[in-house]
Amino acid sequence: MGKILRDIWILTEDGLTIFSRVIDPNIGPQMFGGLISALNTFAESLSEGGMSNFELSSIRFTIEKINHFIFVANSSNDVKTKKVMNELKKISKKFFNVYPEEVIKNWSKNIKVFANFEEQITESLEEISLQFQKSLK
Repeated sequence: MGKILRDIWILTEDGLTIFSRVIDPNIGPQMFGGLISALNTFAESLSEGGMSNFELSSIRFTIEKINHFIFVANSSNDVKTKKVMNELKKISKKFFNVYPEEVIKNWSKNIKVFANFEEQITESLEEISLQFQKSLK
């Protein structure tokens, strides 16, 4: 399928960001998680199932809720929503393979447990350009 996702966040239902890979971190991952959780709660009060995506100028945020976790990815508006959703489903499946129910059930809320998940999903994420990496230093 290819690298269609720019950034990704994995949140608990209550908004704790347990994993993120973000190219340009203007907003901290925990602040983003709280915002998405609040928006989702609001959307669920208006409509069963809550929100599945939203757009900001040229970026679309796509949301998939599975097993009490919220997977959020952004991509260009040019990429079809269905394609992004399929990629998010693929990532969520990998997440639950790497971190099975027993690991999650016994999880002590230390988000460092999930720090290496990026290695599992590199084929889905846009690469960070060398020029951009240098600008972050």
